[in-house]
Amino acid sequence: MLIDSHCHLDASEFDADRREVIARARAAGVLRQIVPAVAAAGWPGLRETCRLAPGLHPAYGLHPMYLAGHRDEHLGQLREWIERERPVAVGECGLDFFVDDLDPEQQAHYFDAQLRLAREFELPVIVHARRAVDAVIAAIRRFAPLRGVVHSFSGSADQARRLYALGFLIGLGGPVTYERANRVRRIAAQVPLDSLLLETDAPDQPDAGIRGQRNEPARLPRVLDTIAGLRDIAPDELARATAANAERLFALPAIDTHGSPVGAA
Repeated sequence: MLIDSHCHLDASEFDADRREVIARARAAGVLRQIVPAVAAAGWPGLRETCRLAPGLHPAYGLHPMYLAGHRDEHLGQLREWIERERPVAVGECGLDFFVDDLDPEQQAHYFDAQLRLAREFELPVIVHARRAVDAVIAAIRRFAPLRGVVHSFSGSADQARRLYALGFLIGLGGPVTYERANRVRRIAAQVPLDSLLLETDAPDQPDAGIRGQRNEPARLPRVLDTIAGLRDIAPDELARATAANAERLFALPAIDTHGSPVGAA
């Protein structure tokens, strides 16, 4: 019973066949997905997406790549959404130093505010950290204690160790399936098993088998098999461990083999 710890199932790329995408994920053994937001305008649609089936868990936040659309009042609205909707995490939020026209100070303003909310509500944080891992680590330290995940991790082994010491896991997805992705494949092979989450980041970051195509959560077993091979362990062992990591981090309820909460009518 795999958990896709990062999937943008609410994205417009899935508008034509979202229910079929969910069905394919379930058939592939992906029974739960964390669905993080990127902007305030998308929160209502994300909520409705997560009501389509059991096992879809929302997170609400303000993504740094959508900085132009963020407003200070959205932070107040985010507090209201957290209080009312009780999401499993705050996010997707973070820092992106790859895109030149994203103002670093404005990014830090929204990231810091979301870290404060996560600490206040005792929620994990789903973090985007593109060419910004050290800055993200510094921010986490300022607002500790926190817990969360740096998704699509592309940093160093030392950065992974520092994040783990701060209570943060790392998420790995499609990039690890590319044979030339040497650094991320070394990370996948070497970091402690209890620091790993599996993800697709669908519809983005397709694995090597569907290069250039739309990604979807049913592809998560390709990530699983690749990492299991790199670690020389059975895929079932990796599936159990990463699912347990996600359950612990996001406080997910136990489920049956259909993805419904145990004890649900």
